[in-house]
Amino acid sequence: MKALEDLLAVQALDTTADQLRHRRENLPERAELATAQSELHALEQRAGEVQEQRDELARNEKRLEDEISMVRDKAEQTNKTLYSGTVNIPRELTALQDEMDALGRRQRQLEDQELELMEQAEPLDTELVTFAAERAKLDEQSGRLLARIAEEEVTIDADLAEVVARRDDALSGIPAELLAEYQSLRGALGGIGIARLSGNRCEGCHLTLSAVDVDRIRRAPDDELQHCTECNRLLVR
Repeated sequence: MKALEDLLAVQALDTTADQLRHRRENLPERAELATAQSELHALEQRAGEVQEQRDELARNEKRLEDEISMVRDKAEQTNKTLYSGTVNIPRELTALQDEMDALGRRQRQLEDQELELMEQAEPLDTELVTFAAERAKLDEQSGRLLARIAEEEVTIDADLAEVVARRDDALSGIPAELLAEYQSLRGALGGIGIARLSGNRCEGCHLTLSAVDVDRIRRAPDDELQHCTECNRLLVR
């Protein structure tokens, strides 16, 4: 039956198209890209945590710098008053000197705290620089993979368009009812709706039919549709 032979050719084209679509969706580069993006996401999370720590240190550094500046201004003002000659009372001079000493101690204390914060910030800055380099590397890798995926998609889409065009041409001699049954079987049986009976073996399910079933199928009229007794696919004798 010529329509079945034509339909078998359509099946071959459909199988090729399915393989192309599967290949398109499962390019190795997609898995590599997913891995790179996962690594990038983890990196950005870690970098964000480190940046938060660094920002907190920066805020504390700024607070200390402002306080040190205030203490210096106060010390400078007190020093001017102390040596201006406007204060002659010993007790007041002593108080000014004591204030100068206290301000000096406070400044040194604040500067020590600032130095400690700077020491804490140094490894964080180094880590952020490392993160930036790793991020750039992953971005470059992702870019290369995206380009390769795009190239592969163009090639596959061209092949797929050719297969679809050939399939459209092959459909011309197939009755609508037969095509509908094929499509239904194809959807229910993993993409294979019709197969050849090779000897006593169905090439669709790869199972061996009984001798009685094979004899009945081969003796049936050419225009009578036959199905595999194991998988129910259309059979081409």
